[in-house]
Amino acid sequence: MLRLAIVFLIIALVAALFGFGGIAAGAAAIAKIVFFIAIILLLLSVIAGGFRGFK
Repeated sequence: MLRLAIVFLIIALVAALFGFGGIAAGAAAIAKIVFFIAIILLLLSVIAGGFRGFK
């Protein structure tokens, strides 16, 4: 999922380079959302793994 955020970030950077403001803003927003979802899933996985180790 983090790879998907990086892909959208690259799309946003390329679109900004060519002057497509709307496309760049949309891709950057999607990249930000996907990145935060990946971070939340990572934290949940670490917490679940920590509880699994206490048995």
